[in-house]
Amino acid sequence: MSSYDWISAVYDKAVFTAFDTETTGTEAKAERVVEIGCVKFDVRGVIARYNVLIDPEKPMPPEAGKVNQITDEMLAGQPKFAEVLPDFLDFIRNTVLVAHNANFDINFINCELERCGKTKLTNKVFDTLTFARETLPGLQSYALQNLAVQFGVQAINAHRAEDDARVCMEFFKIAVKHFFEKNKDMLDYYKKDVDISEYLSTKDPETDGGKLVQNLF
Repeated sequence: MSSYDWISAVYDKAVFTAFDTETTGTEAKAERVVEIGCVKFDVRGVIARYNVLIDPEKPMPPEAGKVNQITDEMLAGQPKFAEVLPDFLDFIRNTVLVAHNANFDINFINCELERCGKTKLTNKVFDTLTFARETLPGLQSYALQNLAVQFGVQAINAHRAEDDARVCMEFFKIAVKHFFEKNKDMLDYYKKDVDISEYLSTKDPETDGGKLVQNLF
């Protein structure tokens, strides 16, 4: 079985947000988020999309720009993270977050929240990378783009946040369906022990007085 057995209890009731970030590097405490892409969906289909470029307040390193194709010119004049934060939090409120290698994206968002004097995200998180490794053993690669090819999901603009979020959503739906079909009887049993309420609502990050003071000086 999987550490994500709970998905069987909440899948047809929850709203999900598949999301991805593009950044200036790989170290969350030192680097910044430059793009957030989100697709909100449930079992009926896509509900809404959200995509925003963000001024990182530092130059885009060439090595990062080669990966995400985001340039300083594209980021010039874009809002800073603190300015997009209210809309982002409103978009993901009361949703389960879905991301590939979710720790990377969550760590970056939480570091940006800390810079804004806020506490961490409280949303439940579903990591499609961990789920794929647990439930689809033996694949040659678990990179999102390779999974997309293997499962027939078309990637239009790889390594840009909005399209990676869409691909993540599509793979999530395929992988979960496969998981349900393979483990139906056992999952029906596990459903009885899942309190779904904690997956259907979230608490917004709050102002953290200590962090806010630190960030002001």
